[in-house]
Amino acid sequence: MLDSRLNISSFDPVILLGVVAFFSLLIALPISFWSVAGSSNSSKARFLVAVANLFLTTQLTLRWWQSGHFPISNLYESLCFLTWGCSLTQLFVERAWRSPIVSAVATPISLLSIGFASFVLPENLQSSAPLVPALRSSWLVMHVSVIMCSYAALLVGSILSFGVFLVDSNKQFNIRNSAIGSGLFRQSSELYLNDSNENLNSIQPVEFTNAEQLDSLSYRSITAGFLLLTVGLISGAVWANEAWGSWWSWDPKETWALICWLVYAAYLHTRLTKGWEGKKPALVAIAGFFVIIVCYIGVNLLGVGLHSYGWFFDT
Repeated sequence: MLDSRLNISSFDPVILLGVVAFFSLLIALPISFWSVAGSSNSSKARFLVAVANLFLTTQLTLRWWQSGHFPISNLYESLCFLTWGCSLTQLFVERAWRSPIVSAVATPISLLSIGFASFVLPENLQSSAPLVPALRSSWLVMHVSVIMCSYAALLVGSILSFGVFLVDSNKQFNIRNSAIGSGLFRQSSELYLNDSNENLNSIQPVEFTNAEQLDSLSYRSITAGFLLLTVGLISGAVWANEAWGSWWSWDPKETWALICWLVYAAYLHTRLTKGWEGKKPALVAIAGFFVIIVCYIGVNLLGVGLHSYGWFFDT
């Protein structure tokens, strides 16, 4: 099977670029783990992820030029777009915290998605085809591209939450994130006296554990992903009304997308109103990770509903 794919890729530059991106990520993954084990810099792994993202950008641009439409018309193209979004999100996260832990935790998502697209999907799902009239809509382009970007941010954020359980698991959380997840700080237990001899709580910057950094970055990524998911669902409803005459039809894909939105809404609710930090919200985020997998991949296995672009068993 692998040899067959490689032979096909030698004739199709789009498939070839995806395969090259896969091997770039494949090399980056063990380097990330070695960097974590040796507590060294992850610049090499980060460079390879950036190279993979560049190949994916070129691949999507080439497919767009070949097909004449935005490359989100089938499962292969959407998986490549998802990989592009995941790798780009990872690079943004690593810019905020240059730690090999981020690369070791987040790279497998991009690696699995592009590997699945390149080596598992049948050939008929990898090739481009003319769009049916219902898919020739700017609302569809907005809907799918925003949804894919939201999934990328949510997947990376959720897998970073999983990392909370893997590092510094025996240390207690004592952090506070900003309301929009743009930063974090720790409330000091010390009290100071002002000129009026009144006790004041002080907020001081301190060193954070790896788990606390992962928790904060996960929160920020999921916040961005949730906002994009909201926009994606709204634009999807507009497109559905334009294409099918109904704003919402309880299609399996629509239903699971709504469940996904509710899970991450619960995640943000627990952080904003309950003050949850660390492992509790991480469990909710991990649940959201599996909901996305069911929504994006699992529903396609059923072969039912209106979202028919990704059936594995179509012939």
